[in-house]
Amino acid sequence: MTEPNPRFVALDVATEVLSSPRFITALTTSIVGVSVLCFMLRSLIGWPGLLAILSLQVVLAGGSMVVRRGSIEWHGILPVSLIVFITWASLSIFWSSFKWATLAGLAYLLCFTVFGIYTALLRDTIQVVRAFGDVFRLVLAGSVSIEIFAGVLIDSPIPFLEILGKLNEFGPIQGFSGARNQLGILAVLALVTFAIEFRTKSVTRGVAIGSAVLAALVLLLTRSPLATGSLVIVIVAAAALYGLRRAEPERRRFLQLGLLLTAVVISSAVWAARSPIVQVFNATGELSYRLAIWRRAWDLIALNPIEGWGWIGPWRSNLSPFLFFNGLNSRTPTTASNAFVDVWLQLGLAGLMIFVGLVGLAFVRSWLLASSQRSVVFTWPALILVVLVATALAESSMLFEFGWLTFVTCTVKAAHHLSWRKALKGLRDAGLTKPEDQK
Repeated sequence: MTEPNPRFVALDVATEVLSSPRFITALTTSIVGVSVLCFMLRSLIGWPGLLAILSLQVVLAGGSMVVRRGSIEWHGILPVSLIVFITWASLSIFWSSFKWATLAGLAYLLCFTVFGIYTALLRDTIQVVRAFGDVFRLVLAGSVSIEIFAGVLIDSPIPFLEILGKLNEFGPIQGFSGARNQLGILAVLALVTFAIEFRTKSVTRGVAIGSAVLAALVLLLTRSPLATGSLVIVIVAAAALYGLRRAEPERRRFLQLGLLLTAVVISSAVWAARSPIVQVFNATGELSYRLAIWRRAWDLIALNPIEGWGWIGPWRSNLSPFLFFNGLNSRTPTTASNAFVDVWLQLGLAGLMIFVGLVGLAFVRSWLLASSQRSVVFTWPALILVVLVATALAESSMLFEFGWLTFVTCTVKAAHHLSWRKALKGLRDAGLTKPEDQK
């Protein structure tokens, strides 16, 4: 009797492992967890350690998608707008004056793009919500624990994690995120996720309520005006979705148009009253800092307005033009503190237009799904995008690491259900298109 070839045995075992639902669940959760904890991991094990973890996850995710390729509907699954944005960012290497840094930035961007695609393709929306919810619970609980250790037990900051140890003064706290705004945004995203878990009964009532209380406590202790403002916006968006979902289908289109008009009017009013609002949220210092960054960024944008300086991701203070931001208001910024300004600086007006189209299409698709689908789980991508887009006006976190992974996941999920290419293919398969349209 011929003994089986060890290579084929190993391949069969690897295929079985990579395709198993339990492995996919574990890998998805670890991907989301590492993405959230990138700052902490860099602080503990440095860039080499973080890149080693990310590289292993990319290999495992790629292998898992290969062995599960037969169960994935690939036609029309990836949004064209996302592909165009990634392509334009990749092309920027040709005119970038820091080509190796651009290559590294593109590899980093593609890494989290792969993670977002993997999460969206191999997990149902409710499974995605559960993965994010589990990670949020762990990270928020860990952040509170380390803040208790620093602010109460040893009453001293932890510099390498940028924890100020001010819990005994009721904040602001930074947790594992390295900045109060980032932890606050995470808390708002967690509140949305925990609410969906509660409504779908995917966790017990006690776990859902306890998780929401934890997220609310963290948000309060961050004392982040940006996160507080985004919470107000997402509550308004959730109320609007609730009304749309209960409306009759034939009335929904008119309600959508009315809601759009109302949003434009409210946004204009908020912009007109921005100074009093900033004073109410006690964010004058933060606004002054951001205005200084935006003014200097605009001076640099004017030098390369169409194509930009080249993609790099988070800024490197030793490279031109980013070194011109060093020491701004006694800080060294690593982003433009505005995702749209960041894209304009790095990818020019062309990249900005592509990015705006990408964000707009993703939001419209997810909003239409949330307002028309029966299951409440479809509201998760729409509300998450509301938070990401709202905070993108004062932070660039949507472009990097966890923010980008989350954005890509929501974008691909929305495109999967509302893809014009899938709709066109369905018409062709049904023989409803004219012969000349099929050419």
